[in-house]
Amino acid sequence: MNRGTRQVVLVTGGAGYIGAHTAKALYERGHQPVVYDNLSSGFREAVRWGPFVHGDIRDRARLTDAIDAHGVTAVIHFAGLIEVGRSVARPDLFWDVNVGGTAGVLEAMRARNVPRLVFSSSAAVYGQSGRDALAPIREADPKAPSSPYGDTKLAGERLIEAHCRAFGLSAVALRYFNAAGADPSGGIGEAHEPETHLIPLAIAAGLGAGSPLTLFGDDFDTPDGTCLRDYIHVCDLAAAHVAALEAPLPAGGFEAVNVGTGHGRSVREVIQAVDRALGRPTPHAVGPRRAGDPPSLVADPSRARSVLGWTATRPSLEEIVGDAVRWERHPAYGAGPRAFRAPRVADAAE
Repeated sequence: MNRGTRQVVLVTGGAGYIGAHTAKALYERGHQPVVYDNLSSGFREAVRWGPFVHGDIRDRARLTDAIDAHGVTAVIHFAGLIEVGRSVARPDLFWDVNVGGTAGVLEAMRARNVPRLVFSSSAAVYGQSGRDALAPIREADPKAPSSPYGDTKLAGERLIEAHCRAFGLSAVALRYFNAAGADPSGGIGEAHEPETHLIPLAIAAGLGAGSPLTLFGDDFDTPDGTCLRDYIHVCDLAAAHVAALEAPLPAGGFEAVNVGTGHGRSVREVIQAVDRALGRPTPHAVGPRRAGDPPSLVADPSRARSVLGWTATRPSLEEIVGDAVRWERHPAYGAGPRAFRAPRVADAAE
């Protein structure tokens, strides 16, 4: 797919956190995003850079109609369920939505000869088996997901790769690490219900809008005893999707690529960054470790540089946290970002 060629891109799950930022990045690059979302966890207010189609990814006829109606030439596929803990309780639902839904997207693309797919995958495909616990993760490292969520992401990758070989689709799976931050404008940002990510929970605790933060374990084999994670600015992540869309791949080509900064930041470092951004201490307490929490999850992003020509441009934790704080304080859409956090319909896919 040639760089500079305008694409009409169906963005499944484009009303969600990463999807909305990617829709904006596509628009600013000169492409036309078409958001396809059932709003089970996304927000209509976040769809601002192109047409919106309300639909579920398991509705194959609806997908095909959307492709026809808008002249779609490529797909970026975010839509799915993401909560690791919930996947343990409802593996049936996660396989239905994440794998069955991906099969529906592929079927609709094949029916209408849409040649390029970018897939939202995850570092959850790796697990911890068979590697040095503190070493950066490479794409060739063993795949041993530790949750049904990770299983479904790996199954989705394999399904897509098989379609590339069989039908000539070209696709890139982006295995990303810890998305964080918000658009610097403060107009869109992270709004999950329930929220489970460290940075927004720490900010909410610091602002007095949430419970005191629990730090799960401080006795890991890391420099300060707390877990290391690779935090990537959501705008960098959005740019990676655009780069994957435009990357030159042959028909039938498939690439799986890590997207991260290559630098681990500890839970304590995150809390300290939130303290500085808010100008006050973040209420927190140390609790026991969570089962299955690895001491370190950090990407080796070198393949993203060589295959996509992409590298993180906003690796600073200060910038990531600062943008997240700006979003939390911004009176977005007249009601503040908390208005994005109304209760959601359970057991539905974007």
